Amino acid sequence: MGDRWQVEVDRGVCIGSGLCVNTAPDAFALDTARQSRPKDAEPDASEEILEAAEGCPVEAIQIALLGSGEQVFPPED
Repeated sequence: MGDRWQVEVDRGVCIGSGLCVNTAPDAFALDTARQSRPKDAEPDASEEILEAAEGCPVEAIQIALLGSGEQVFPPED
C-alpha cells in the first residue's frame, strides 16, 4: 500500500487563483467564496497533488504524511 497524505488549504492565505484546480481537478475544488478546498483531505500520495501545491502562487496548500505528520510540502528549511 502506498503513502497517504493529509492535505490542507489555508483559507486565510488562499487567493482563489484556481491553479490547483486546473492542475489537479480530481483533488481540488473552488467553493462559493472562490477559495480552494481538497476534495479528499486524506488522499493517496500523487504527483498531481504535489504539482498543485508547488504551483500555488501563495503556498496555501500544505501536505503531510498521514499518521506521522511528516511535512511533504512546503519543504522544511
